[in-house]
Amino acid sequence: MSIKIDKPIVNYEIAKPDTAAQTNDKGHQASAPEGAEIIQMHEKLARPDGLECLEGATYKIKTPLDEHALYVTINDIVLNEGTKHESRKPFEIFINSKNMDHFQWIVALTRVMSAVFRKGGDVTFMAEELQAVFDPRGGYFKPGGKFMPSLVAEIGAVIEHHMIRIGLIVEEETPVAQQLMLDEKRAQFEQAQNPGKPSATSDTDDYPAAATLCKKCNTRATIFMDGCETCLSCGYSKCA
Repeated sequence: MSIKIDKPIVNYEIAKPDTAAQTNDKGHQASAPEGAEIIQMHEKLARPDGLECLEGATYKIKTPLDEHALYVTINDIVLNEGTKHESRKPFEIFINSKNMDHFQWIVALTRVMSAVFRKGGDVTFMAEELQAVFDPRGGYFKPGGKFMPSLVAEIGAVIEHHMIRIGLIVEEETPVAQQLMLDEKRAQFEQAQNPGKPSATSDTDDYPAAATLCKKCNTRATIFMDGCETCLSCGYSKCA
């Protein structure tokens, strides 16, 4: 379509595509217009200009194998802030401890994981891969009966927990009806084991002492009742 210009052009400006969210008069970032470029995570993505700190969380790992705890810090970066495409992604990870025995491989592990985080794409696989690492000397049980096959596996569990917190992984919740059934079975089992003693509340992580390890969730919460083994943690049962 052509337009005829009858008057002299006295004022003009060059139209530029909006590639990012604009800042309003109050200094807050405004929503990016439709068609604006969506920023994705990639290996060359740097910290935002003027932002010397990133939001994150620090998790404590205390194992029965060592007197010193490990502190895992995961920092996140917020992409496309203020738009409908806003997302929070892990950007870097650090692990600190007084115990220097693991220093070499921990530094290597955190550098590789940070590089994978910045590479972009689906990084949730790392949590699953790390949790599949087994220590040839044997694992250990955490308070509550959760079995950890290795220290690396617990680091993977921490990463999974963090990804659930920021929404990268959707946690599978036990249906209400199933949870009520498990609570009832637990109360019946404890009453049978300790007649006359009040059963523990359902919100505690301490499962019956006679419980065995669940093959599905690796928690010492499997009981044998009514001719069938049932896990009080995840509900797994061969009879189901």
